[in-house]
Amino acid sequence: MVVRLVLGVLMTLVLLGIAGQRLFFLYRLGRTGQPVEPGRRGEPATTLRAELSEVVAQRRLLRWTGPGAAHAAVFWGFCVLLLTVFEAYGSLFDPTFQIPVIGNWPVLGFVEDLFALLCLAAVAAFAVIRWREAPTNDGRRSRFFGSHLGAAWFTLVMICLVVVTLLLTRGTQINAQEVNSTDTMRFLRGAFASQWVASWFEGLGPETNEVLETVFLLLGLGVLLGFTVFVTYSKHLHILLSIPNVALARRPRALGALLPMYSGGKEVDFEDPGDDDLMGVGKVEDFTWKGLLDFGTCTECGRCQSQCPAWNTDKPLSPKLLMMTLRDHALAKAPYLLNGSGGTDADQGTVAEGVPAEVPLVGETGYDADSPLGAYTPHGPDAVIDQDVLWSCTTCGACVEQCPVDIEHVDHIVDMRRYQVLMEGAFPEEAGTMLTNLEHAGDPWGRGASLRMEWAEPLDFTVRVVGDDGRDTIPDDVEYLFWVGCAGAVDDVAQRTTRAVATLLHEAGVEFMVLGDGETCTGDPARRMGNEFLFQMLAQANVESLNAVGARAIVATCAHCFNTLANEYPQLGGTYEVVHHTDLLARLVAEGRLTPVADIGEKVTYHDPCYLGRHNRIFAPPRELLAAVPGLTLTEMPRNRERSFCCGAGGARMFMDENIGTRVNENRTAEALETGATTIAAACPFCITMLGDGATTLRPEGSDAPAVEVTDISEILLRSVRPAAPAEAPADPLQ
Repeated sequence: MVVRLVLGVLMTLVLLGIAGQRLFFLYRLGRTGQPVEPGRRGEPATTLRAELSEVVAQRRLLRWTGPGAAHAAVFWGFCVLLLTVFEAYGSLFDPTFQIPVIGNWPVLGFVEDLFALLCLAAVAAFAVIRWREAPTNDGRRSRFFGSHLGAAWFTLVMICLVVVTLLLTRGTQINAQEVNSTDTMRFLRGAFASQWVASWFEGLGPETNEVLETVFLLLGLGVLLGFTVFVTYSKHLHILLSIPNVALARRPRALGALLPMYSGGKEVDFEDPGDDDLMGVGKVEDFTWKGLLDFGTCTECGRCQSQCPAWNTDKPLSPKLLMMTLRDHALAKAPYLLNGSGGTDADQGTVAEGVPAEVPLVGETGYDADSPLGAYTPHGPDAVIDQDVLWSCTTCGACVEQCPVDIEHVDHIVDMRRYQVLMEGAFPEEAGTMLTNLEHAGDPWGRGASLRMEWAEPLDFTVRVVGDDGRDTIPDDVEYLFWVGCAGAVDDVAQRTTRAVATLLHEAGVEFMVLGDGETCTGDPARRMGNEFLFQMLAQANVESLNAVGARAIVATCAHCFNTLANEYPQLGGTYEVVHHTDLLARLVAEGRLTPVADIGEKVTYHDPCYLGRHNRIFAPPRELLAAVPGLTLTEMPRNRERSFCCGAGGARMFMDENIGTRVNENRTAEALETGATTIAAACPFCITMLGDGATTLRPEGSDAPAVEVTDISEILLRSVRPAAPAEAPADPLQ
């Protein structure tokens, strides 16, 4: 009795001391990060709901039914089995210890054994999943590519050992205390699995079982405590870090709006920036401590990687590997950061003053502890994050959507882009033309404001323009300001969508106006590129214009314009009621103000634009519109709604060459064509351009089959609402 007490306590103090020392080291490393932005700590009620939904109920994990159910079984099983840990420590002091009040309930023993077996079943399921999805010759296709698989298998073994030693301890305990013949530890009578294990040792007698109970008890505690130490040194640290990471995540999700640029916890004033203001993230310690927490929380599950359009088209970007790389680089640089030196001098390559010579310059990842994050000149190939990793991102948000622990991948990528653009002046060459056009012409193509009303010329009614009637403000009879957008104003294909929406609004009796040449780019491509300064300039000018004319309600056809107006302009003092055209048109149909009458007779598949669906949760209105059109058959692609695959245009990729791997738009178009649809519908001009190009490329050479049409939902609706009206011929995708 005394021996097991001494050994149990000594083992606990030593192993928990090691784990605690590691956690304190990680806490100190986290404190080297920058302060978080104001408002990061949410309302207690919101935080509690998030913890209950994502941690306790495992909502995000259960989206993937099989792996999610297995993970939930382990999580809930260990929560229940914490009671057995309490019982084990109590039995160090008193072999007949019971939890007060509930300790003599047979149902407690039954529940504990039930969850112990569920844990074993879940481990078996995990083993099958990891065996079936293990990286092989085509390793990139596995979501476990790049993960620490050895640590994962070791964890499964440790979970098994924790459960097995528990059952062995309880089985021998039953025999040692003759539970079935006395009222002692009555609750174990409900422990059906433990009773079964007890039958293995029953013939050895109470004395031998008492010795075995001590052995198994100490072995079980050793396994559990050793596993705890292992967790603090491995990717399974997410068991502890996921709780604060979920609590501190952006709500309702880290999608939609990008955060403004912060330095020292305060928003950077671009009109009068401070000398020490950080312009993006150029070093790992430039991330906020929440960013460092993100890196440490990564579970390496690969869900983000499996959904990433860049990774799925053979680009070097994997959101999972990016988080792992940043985590490992932070750990490699930790001795310098905690010493307060910051590492070696990037240009001279000398050890910083005050850093002990014995501190290694290279961590286990092979990265120099002072390597810059970006890979552009003058840093060259020694950077931690390669340039093609940084610029492959479409900011589609699939990684954020799938992450079970609320890591904010897109925010971190854009912050690193901001440093490259603003401080290094380093970005893909072709994007420079787009940025120049935005600055000087107000649109990415450089067409200029004088052409912004060209789209309206073929219409058979007059479009009202703010200011044309001599008034500088929007009259009270106007329901909506129609934000045409750059593509809708100057791109030939997108102009058809603009005309269709304007015609439908006119048909429904909706009074609307446009800004005409007073409209300029919202700044979305500049912000996603990392040029926050240009975004601020464009956005501030637009906010001033919108406020000056008294804009109240705005309708937009571009998913990117919609997202920026609705979610990012409030950061600059521009708060409006912003609706997407599919949402407004669906309402008009539901109210009877628009009535589809003509039978279309087409098989249509709908592509969810990332910035409309995943970023803003608008999934139903486009489908409601299509369902309202007579004769139209809607067939869904396998990847739809939250799991829709990107068209490849987001994150300013629309204006950059795609010369690595296969093309994102062709991947998505191929999926659409496999549905057998005659028409691919979308609700964003960028998506329509990318999918149209994909349809052209993938059309078999010399094929006599009709070309698949790629068009906006509004054009399909217009054909049914105004069948007598001369329809615009769709652009030939081969031209």
